[in-house]
Amino acid sequence: MLLRLLRERLAPYRRDLVVIVVLQFVATMAALYLPSLNANIIDNGVARGDTGYIIRTGGVMLTVSLVQIVCSVGAVYVGARTAMAFARDLRAGIFHRVGAFSSRELAAFGAPSLITRNTNDVQQVGMLVLMGATMMVTAPIMMVGGVLMAVREDVGLSWLVAVAVPLLFAAVGLIASRMVPGFRLMQVRIDGVNRILREQITGIRVVRAFVREPVEEARFQRANEDLSDVAVRVGRWMATMFPTVMLILNVSSVAVLWFGAHRVDAGEMQVGSLTAFLAYLVQILMAVMMASFMLMMIPRAAVCADRIVEVLDTDSSVVPPLAPVRPDPSAGRGALAMRGVTFTYPGAEEPVLRGIDLDATAGRTLAVIGSTGAGKSTLLNLVPRLFDVSSGTVSVDGVDVRDLDPDELWSRIGLVPQRAFLFSGTVADNLRYGKSDATEAEMWEALEIAQARDFVERMPGGLDAPISQGGGNVSGGQRQRLAIARAVIRRPEIYLFDDAFSALDLATDARLRAALRPVTRASTVVIVAQRVSTIISAEQILVLEDGAVVGRGTHEELLATCATYQEIVASQLTPEEAA
Repeated sequence: MLLRLLRERLAPYRRDLVVIVVLQFVATMAALYLPSLNANIIDNGVARGDTGYIIRTGGVMLTVSLVQIVCSVGAVYVGARTAMAFARDLRAGIFHRVGAFSSRELAAFGAPSLITRNTNDVQQVGMLVLMGATMMVTAPIMMVGGVLMAVREDVGLSWLVAVAVPLLFAAVGLIASRMVPGFRLMQVRIDGVNRILREQITGIRVVRAFVREPVEEARFQRANEDLSDVAVRVGRWMATMFPTVMLILNVSSVAVLWFGAHRVDAGEMQVGSLTAFLAYLVQILMAVMMASFMLMMIPRAAVCADRIVEVLDTDSSVVPPLAPVRPDPSAGRGALAMRGVTFTYPGAEEPVLRGIDLDATAGRTLAVIGSTGAGKSTLLNLVPRLFDVSSGTVSVDGVDVRDLDPDELWSRIGLVPQRAFLFSGTVADNLRYGKSDATEAEMWEALEIAQARDFVERMPGGLDAPISQGGGNVSGGQRQRLAIARAVIRRPEIYLFDDAFSALDLATDARLRAALRPVTRASTVVIVAQRVSTIISAEQILVLEDGAVVGRGTHEELLATCATYQEIVASQLTPEEAA
């Protein structure tokens, strides 16, 4: 997966990669040429007392060193720019892929894991690309070139290279193989820490309300210790890498000096050649050491690449149509219909919805009520295709929603979810999610309809008042009213209110619904509610129980015919209020 990811995502940067290779090749060849020049100075200049030769050859060395520096700096600059661009594109690719996921895929991966994959995992692979651009190109060139130059200096000592290099490779390979399982487990443990931390931050009020801080601290400590144990285990193996390389490097250097001194004493080798051979051996082993650093990174990057590719290769279960159909204008405006709708969550034994039939037309309000877990929110989520039906059809203006272009479908819908969510920014920014070119007058009108104008005017800055992530700096009722205003401002053909009035008091609820009537007169309105008072005036009320429709009609008709509805009404209203 790692090779595939690099091959596909680095394709736009082929030219930069070629530049890196050329620069690294020139820099490495210059580095390999320097010990040979140094040997010539010792043997032909110092030994013979030829000052002119020393100056001339020294000048060549300075020029070669300058070329090496310039090429190395250039290679690092281009490599860093390429690696950062690669990581940027990879993050964008994951973000866009996740944005196309349905609720099913989001639930399968989980938010903490997706966050880790788009941050930590991408960082690991991006670091591998950076190190590869600066080290991986240099290492094989220096290794091969160093062997050739060392043999050129003295064949008699080349057996030391043949012993030291395989020994170093074997030691590094053994250590790296021990680290791979640990790296894989480490990413899973990071997911676990992120999940617990996210839950504790999101649910901090619940934790404090039930005095569960010690329990949550212990829970986080266990997850943290699990991650630390794996990290320490991998770190111990990683810590042995550098000492092992240095041990082999120093022993090899001592061996070169020992055996080389005997050859110099026997007249079989010159002092300059011995110095050059030692320098080449050090370069060879340093190349192996650079490769070992890469080998330390590759296992973890490979694990991260598997997790990234898993996201990129996952197709949404909600697939856009190949040939989108446009609704017939004569079919109606916002007409919503369901026929034989059944929906089952992945892995569930029983369907959540069974055989649902309904019709909702413009100018009429369809209400859905039922006990907790009856499938009300799931029913509503099928309209904007947050999920796709298991069987049956959901149609808008006579066209199956699966045949509509997603943008076309979503442009017709104003959704207020059960959990009202606001984005970080300002009040105006959140309202413009509903209509990007909304004017201030339109925003204030939408706020007034949603019964939110009064508290927004009191906020410092009004429309420019800051909103924290998730709307954490406003109350639940204020957050819900802002979410309603966000839906109202776009004047959609279909309004979907998923228990959107639950956080409002009865008086505000009544005023808001009264203000909505003129605005929604030409639109289809579907309301999911727990409170009978919210849906008592709806033209049609659907009663759900265990995913099936057990009652259908107006409030008065259901009071006379539906036992389930009678129980709900009796639990909330007095006989006088129900009548």
